[in-house]
Amino acid sequence: MSFDASSWKTNPTAAYADWQEREAAGADRRAFAAQSIVQHRAMFERFNRHLVSRGLTLATFGATDLEQFLVAGGEFREDTTTRIRYAKLVDRLCRHLVDVGVRRENPGFDLVQREYWPTTEPDPVYLSEHADARLQAYVQPLAGDDERATRKRAMVGLLLATGVTVSEFLRLATTDVWLASALPYVTVAAHAPRPLRTVLIDRFAVPILTEWLTVRTTYAERGPLLFPKPDGKPFTVASIGNYVRDALLAIEAPAADMSPRVLRNTDCRRQLLADHTNEEVSSRLGLTSQRTCERLRLTIDRHTTAE
Repeated sequence: MSFDASSWKTNPTAAYADWQEREAAGADRRAFAAQSIVQHRAMFERFNRHLVSRGLTLATFGATDLEQFLVAGGEFREDTTTRIRYAKLVDRLCRHLVDVGVRRENPGFDLVQREYWPTTEPDPVYLSEHADARLQAYVQPLAGDDERATRKRAMVGLLLATGVTVSEFLRLATTDVWLASALPYVTVAAHAPRPLRTVLIDRFAVPILTEWLTVRTTYAERGPLLFPKPDGKPFTVASIGNYVRDALLAIEAPAADMSPRVLRNTDCRRQLLADHTNEEVSSRLGLTSQRTCERLRLTIDRHTTAE
């Protein structure tokens, strides 16, 4: 089944999937590999959610809106490949939208002309062992906290204690978390290239998660999500990013990247410091490649050498 141009306005997700399968190709005009198509669709969904959250559509956003998306993402630093991958995706998409009459101009053109592939990978951003310990202390239950404060501590605590991605985190249900086991864990559903996996929860987060689940039982009408808004819907990626930033500032640990990614990297590095192998930690993070672990292990090796 093919979609006409109007479907980009009425059903952009289906339109993008159809276009990727039938027409989209890389710079060499070769069709994208199956895994690349999955990744591109996930990237498109993230960009489209950003537009919808701001009352915009694929037909109405401009260059400023695109820049704001890259800023809001947190991890889209200019020295990373993630930024240029998004720039190229939006440029390619908008060229198509102009061709089919959905748009008059391509707001991604100027941006992609300014971008370049980094010649070296940036050092991963993570919390030092001391800052990690301070944040672990910060997410403990605090007498006098109301529902909102407890929820924010639990959110940051779970991210720091598992290394799950924000998109995975936002889909978690109360039934996915099991704290009564000798080894507390959270079940992360399969999505995109990542299979279903069980992630052990570092014990420092158990008290605040226990506290949150107790609070959460009084709001059964909000649906199954572990961390729902009052209307039962999930929080936005931007909201979670703000909570992480607030927590890092509260423990006086500002970082070059204050997005949830820094907590994922910190969990990864903590597992490596605990003598887990690259393969074990990559599996924990849902990664098929060990590159992230290799890069973070280098920071440990450099630290040891310096001492």
